[in-house]
Amino acid sequence: MANVRNLKKDINYVLGDIIEAAYVWELNNPSEDNTKSEAIVDEAIETFDALIAKVNAKDVDNAKAHFKAISEELEAKGNALIEKINKLG
Repeated sequence: MANVRNLKKDINYVLGDIIEAAYVWELNNPSEDNTKSEAIVDEAIETFDALIAKVNAKDVDNAKAHFKAISEELEAKGNALIEKINKLG
């Protein structure tokens, strides 16, 4: 991991893009029910909060492994949210 700042930027960009994609879907499908897309946005925000809290944790034994695990979790959760967006109406 290059540094903590880049990890925070990655978290922000990935989850921000997912939220933006959900909003774009809502704009392109005004007649559809938005509850599923709103749930995706809520889940992305919860994921953001959880990952940032993990990044800011001070009591880690192995920092390199800790940040690598956060990066992998970001990728897994990001892919899962993208799949949910792709399955929308």
